[in-house]
Amino acid sequence: MSFHASLRNNAQTIFQHAEEFFDVSFGGSGNPLRHLGAMGLYFLWIVVGSGLYLYTVLDTSINGVYSSISDLSREPWYLGGILRSLHRYAADAFILVMALHLVREWAYGRYFGFRFYSWVTGVPILWLSYVSGISGYWIVWDQLAQFSATASTELLDWLPIFSEPAARNFLSPDSLNDRFFTMLMFIHLGIPLMLILGLWAHVHRISRVDYLPSRQVMLGTLGTLLLLALIKPALSDAPANLALSPTQVRLDWFMLFIHPMTDITSPAMVWMMLFAATALLFILPFLPHPNAEPIAEVDAANCNGCSRCLADCPYAAITMGPHPGRPGYRIAIVAADLCAGCGICAGSCPSSTPFRKQERLLTGIDMPQQTVNDLRQQLEEQLAQLEGRTRIVVFGCNRAANARLLAAPDTAVISLLCTGALPPAFVEYALRGGADGVMLASCRSGGCDYRLGERWTAERLSGQREPHLRSKVPLARLHHVFASVNDNKLLAEALHEFRKKIEIQGLTDDPLQPYYRRNSHHV
Repeated sequence: MSFHASLRNNAQTIFQHAEEFFDVSFGGSGNPLRHLGAMGLYFLWIVVGSGLYLYTVLDTSINGVYSSISDLSREPWYLGGILRSLHRYAADAFILVMALHLVREWAYGRYFGFRFYSWVTGVPILWLSYVSGISGYWIVWDQLAQFSATASTELLDWLPIFSEPAARNFLSPDSLNDRFFTMLMFIHLGIPLMLILGLWAHVHRISRVDYLPSRQVMLGTLGTLLLLALIKPALSDAPANLALSPTQVRLDWFMLFIHPMTDITSPAMVWMMLFAATALLFILPFLPHPNAEPIAEVDAANCNGCSRCLADCPYAAITMGPHPGRPGYRIAIVAADLCAGCGICAGSCPSSTPFRKQERLLTGIDMPQQTVNDLRQQLEEQLAQLEGRTRIVVFGCNRAANARLLAAPDTAVISLLCTGALPPAFVEYALRGGADGVMLASCRSGGCDYRLGERWTAERLSGQREPHLRSKVPLARLHHVFASVNDNKLLAEALHEFRKKIEIQGLTDDPLQPYYRRNSHHV
C-alpha cells in the first residue's frame, strides 16, 4: 500500500469513529459530520442573511465606515451587535466546515471517477471563500483591517500584476478615499455571488442535494452561534490610523492565518505553498486509485420508460430519451462519466423481479458485475443448501459491515454492491424459496457511500417508495439492520436476536406458500 493510500485509510478510520460517536446523540440523519456539505450551506445562508442587514446600515464613506460598524454593538436591544457577531462566527464556521468537508471527501476516496467534476469545481470555492472573508475584515476599517490590508497587499505585490506596489496605498491617511470602500463593498458582495454560482456547479451533478441539515441540528447550531454572540461579541479594534502601525490586533485564525504565515516565512514562500496546495488538489484525481465500477447497462427490449431509475439515481447519471424501437416510448440513458456503478437503478427497475419464469432474467437496467439474473441464481443455489431449524438469508453490502462473516449452514449470505441494488421482490422470493427470515444489512443511516442506498431500501421495504415490498409479506420475517464496517459484532448480535424472535413467534412452523421456478435449483 502506498503512503498516500495508507494516510487516506487512517484518516478515513478517524472520521468513521467520530461519525459513529456522533450517531449516538444525533442519529444518522442528523449527524453533522455526515452532512458537512449541508452544514456549510446553512452557515452560508446565515452569513448572507446577516450580511444583508449589515449592508443596509453601512456607511461607505472614509469618515463614517468605522463608526457605522462599531456602533452596531451599542444599538438598542443589541440587535445589530448580535447580527454582526452571527455574521463573523458563521463565516468562521463555514471555513471550518468547508475544510472538514474537503478532508473527509479525500479520506473516503471521493475525488476521482464519477466524483471528479464535483472535486475540481470545489477547489475554486476555497479561494473565493477566503478572498470574500478577508475583504470583509477590511470593511470594518479598524486596526485589524489595517493590518490585514497592508499584509494582503504586500503579499499581492510579490505577483507581477501591479505597475506600482499596492502596499503604498496604506502608507499615509491621504492615500485613501471613499472610492476605496465602495470598491471593497463591490468585492465583498460580488465574490459571494461567484461563490454561490460555484456551489451550484459543485452540486448540480448530484440529485437530491441536502441544502440544509436536519431541523434539530439547525436549531442547535443557531442557538450555539447566538450564545457565542452574546458571551463573546464581535467588536472592533481601535480605528485604523495609517500614520501608525498596528501593534496589537485580535486575529481571526480561521480567516486570516495567512498573514502570520507571511511574517514567519516570506511572500514568495506563501505563494509557493498556496499554488502547490491548489495544484495538489487538482492533481489528486489523477494519482493511482482503485478502478471504477462498471457502469449500468440498459436493455432496450426490457426498458418500459417508467423513469424509476431516473428518480432513484443519486448522481443524476440517468436521463430519459426516445426509445429506439418503440415510437412514443422512452428509454433510460446512462451517462458513463456520472454513473457510480452502485446498482441502485437495477433495484428500482420493475422488471427486476425474480418471479419472472424466464431462465435468464433480463431487466431494463442492470449491473454487469452483479446482474439481477446472477443474484437470483446465487440466491436459489444458497436456498437449496440451507439446513437447520431456522433458515435465514442475509443480504449485505460490500461497503458496510461484513455480512460474509455470518455464513453458516442455516444462514445464506449474499453481499451486494449496495443494498439499494436489491429489488424488494427478492425478499419475498427468498421467503417463498424456503427461508424463515430475511435480514438486510445496510450502511448506517446517512452513511451510504452512494448517498441514498440505505434510505431507498428502507422506503421500499416500508411501502413508501416504488418498487415496494408486497403487503402480504409478513414483516415479522424481515429485519433491516444499519451497520458500518466497524459494526461486525453488532451485525452478528442482530442476526442472533432475529433468529430468536423467529423461533419464539413460531414462524418456522408456518412458512409462506412455496414458489419454485421450473428451472430453479429447488426442483
